[in-house]
Amino acid sequence: MSAEESLRRPRLQDVAAEARVSPATASLVLRGVAGPSSATRQRVLDAATRLGYRADRAASLLARRRSRLIGVLMDVRSTFHAQLVEDVHEAAEEHGYDLVLSTVTRTRDEGRAIETLLDSRCEALVLLGPEAPSSRLGALDRQLPVVAVGRAVPSAGVDVVRVADEEGVAQAVDHLVGLGHRRIAHVDGGPGVIAGGRRRGYQRAMRRHRLGSHVQVVAGNSGEASGARAARTLFGSETPPTAVVTYNDASAVGLLDALLRSGVDVPGQVSVVGYDDSPLSRLAHVDLTTVSQESREQMRHAVAAVVERLDGGRTGHREVVVPPRLVVRGTTAPPPGED
Repeated sequence: MSAEESLRRPRLQDVAAEARVSPATASLVLRGVAGPSSATRQRVLDAATRLGYRADRAASLLARRRSRLIGVLMDVRSTFHAQLVEDVHEAAEEHGYDLVLSTVTRTRDEGRAIETLLDSRCEALVLLGPEAPSSRLGALDRQLPVVAVGRAVPSAGVDVVRVADEEGVAQAVDHLVGLGHRRIAHVDGGPGVIAGGRRRGYQRAMRRHRLGSHVQVVAGNSGEASGARAARTLFGSETPPTAVVTYNDASAVGLLDALLRSGVDVPGQVSVVGYDDSPLSRLAHVDLTTVSQESREQMRHAVAAVVERLDGGRTGHREVVVPPRLVVRGTTAPPPGED
């Protein structure tokens, strides 16, 4: 055997020649199809093992004009998106699908990340927290099935799986008011659709509790640094809040870090509530009260929507809204002076 042949990946024809059978017979054996005798089957399997043969899944799928790949868009900076990817992978494997991941980074925007998924022959897209306009998402869905996770997409004709964000933030506010807090601030998540929904949930919950005069929204974004900046803004004033609800867990962790460095006790002087119930929030030294988005349930619905359209022939679109769940941990307590 030449050096070139030794480096070449073994093919089906090589296995057939080694086992002294036709390529068609080798294919039947390797696909587990009935027909060849047990002796022939054993010869083919032994030959495949000796040669280190591994079926070319991509070529096989291409021949069937299917890739069975689901493209997943995620923000690489989000620990919550990492959790979602783990959950969507688990759900996809149960249905015989695999994933192609494409990331949004500091220098790589959403549009470019989606183009990568389209170029990778994905059969459907699961977009985690997409910020693209509804018209763009609708245009994508006319090319292949699209599931938008985490946000409403009015009139776009795409499948949507999301948590009831306004309700989730309202649960956080209700919890704090129940502890006796009145000066409750919100660290915003920026101009995006998801941030807008959480902001409205905070404002409406405060008004429902007749605390409209205490509404305080501080500009921020999805990163830890925005929480640290918010801490300097909120606790540099004469009347700082006794509680803060943040856009997400990362922002909350940045806030907690800044408060710790400034000697502000949590929850003794101020209570903090995050959003996502990300792995970060569950660390013992963080122990963050937060709102769970029930990530596993969301991802099961997202993959189910893909399978219904690709394998089940569903043509209509639907929206699944998952109820959020408040998770009370160690960063919330009654305000100073309260028993």
